[in-house]
Amino acid sequence: MAERQENKYLLIDSRVLPEVFLKVVAAKEMLAKGQVPSAAMAARACGLSRSAFYKYRDSVEVFDKGAVGSLATLYFSLEDQPGVLSAVLGCIYDAGANILTINQNLPADGVAPVTIGLKLGGQTTLAQLQISLLGIPGVARVREI
Repeated sequence: MAERQENKYLLIDSRVLPEVFLKVVAAKEMLAKGQVPSAAMAARACGLSRSAFYKYRDSVEVFDKGAVGSLATLYFSLEDQPGVLSAVLGCIYDAGANILTINQNLPADGVAPVTIGLKLGGQTTLAQLQISLLGIPGVARVREI
């Protein structure tokens, strides 16, 4: 009986890969962006057979070099007042960051706990962003988790 092998992940320059992998990535992007309604149409548009697409689709991913080290999760205590969360989101936008997730719970004692996952961008550091966020009226607390 053959021993089960552990998955190994490799980081490979796309210029040395067979073209089929690049076509799979292109087809997956078309599907994710809603540019085509089905995997079959995405495969056809990329010059790829459906069987090759299905064979490799779960094994080929794009490595986002820009995301390494730039992801953060912030925990907030926001006063239960209209517009506070909107101001926080605007500040994050102004810093050039991309919001990935938002989780807001019901307020207790006039304060709502909010967790925001984000990808930093531009020239703003996480420390600079936190200082800006603390300057928003209604932001009682902000910390990285």
